[in-house]
Order: sequence, then structure tokens, then C-alpha cells
Amino acid sequence: MTRNLTADLAADLRMRIVDGVIQPGDKLPSENALISEFGVSRTVVRAALTRLQAEGLVETERGRGSFALTPPPEGLPSGPGGRPVTTLEDRVQLLEFRMGVESEAAALAALHRSDRQLQAVRKALADFTASAGHPAHALKADFEFHQAVAAASGNPFYASCLASLGPTMIAMPRARLLADAEHYALGHFNQVVHEHESVVTAIADGDPTSSSAAMRTHLANSRRRLRAATTGSRPGAVRGATE
Repeated sequence: MTRNLTADLAADLRMRIVDGVIQPGDKLPSENALISEFGVSRTVVRAALTRLQAEGLVETERGRGSFALTPPPEGLPSGPGGRPVTTLEDRVQLLEFRMGVESEAAALAALHRSDRQLQAVRKALADFTASAGHPAHALKADFEFHQAVAAASGNPFYASCLASLGPTMIAMPRARLLADAEHYALGHFNQVVHEHESVVTAIADGDPTSSSAAMRTHLANSRRRLRAATTGSRPGAVRGATE
């Protein structure tokens, strides 16, 4: 009976996370709130949360509560061709793939972007900059920035490639949810904003070499931050990448 109650609660919370009712970075209802809402014991609540942690959907910090991570689409985030991204090494390799694709897209954007496309890139940067302190908004704005650069390349295959990867190519970093998250997030976020600004400046200047280099540097730094953010995570689990 306990196993059924645990499965039911985990399924309900999983659906809320995947459907976006509980967004990446949002705090889940407290144990007491879940006990009251579902009429279950504290043991059932904790077992359900443990199950969601094992699935990489939830991160629990003692004394602070449980927080939603980026949900994978239809069970697992996928890379090009539908390849599942399930380990840290998969995520690193996806970033390396993106370095090749997006660096070239940025170079082409510097050569071919229209005024409207440049405006879209700048708006995406402004939206991302304004999302400080709102992890779910930052994730969405970060993805839209990369999409805008790909669209500005003038080659629809770049935009289609990023669209196929989806927002989960930029996942909720576990480190943002830890006790020193505010200190971590400030330095991290400002660095990413600076890297995005370098990409935009080079595209606006019409400099393909600098645009490509700025995007490559940004994604290389993302790879470094990913490794740092996942240090200490259990083997085989993708707890979140960081852009």
C-alpha cells in the first residue's frame, strides 16, 4: 500500500514538473503541505521525493526544501538524432557539438543578419539580463538567445538544429540550489551575461571571426562550469548543465 501511495505522489509531482506547473528552480510544496494535500504520511512524502531525486527531477537541500530541476522531454533529454543525454559525459559531448554548430552560426550571423534579426538578438540578451534571480525565466531567455543567434545566421538548418535540441540543452544548474546559491548565482550569471554581450557586439560589428570566437569561448566556459557544477553529483546522473 505504501508503495502505491509513494508512486501516486511521485507521479503527481512529476507531472507538475514536466508540465511546467512547478518550473525549474521553483521550490516544491513543503512536506507538511504535501501531507495535508494528499493525506499521506511523512514517510510516503520522503520516499516520493527520493524517487524524484533519483530521476534527476528534484534536488533537496537540508533545511531549505526540495527544488525542481530541468525536466527532460518525454523522459530523457535528447541530443541530435534523438540520442539520449543521460550522463555528465553525454552533456559535455553535447556542448562540444554545440561549439562547432553555434560558433559557425555566430560567424554567419555577423555576415548575414538583418536589422530585425540583430534587434531580436539584442532583445534576447536584454531578456536574459533581466532574468537575474529567476532561474526558470533565465533558462528560457538563455535558450531564446541562442535561438536568435542561430536564426540570424540566415541558414534555417542552424535554427532547426537548436529547436530540435530544445530548452533542455540549457538545464537548471544544481549549484544554484545550494545554500550559497545567491553568491554562486551572482558571479555565474554576470559572467554569462558578459559572454553573451561579447557575442552580440561582434555580430553587430559584422566581424565573423570575433563572433565565432566569442561563441566558442562562451560554450567552452559552459563546459567548464558544467564540470564544476556537477562535482560531487552521484555518478551517471545529469543534475543540470549551466550556460
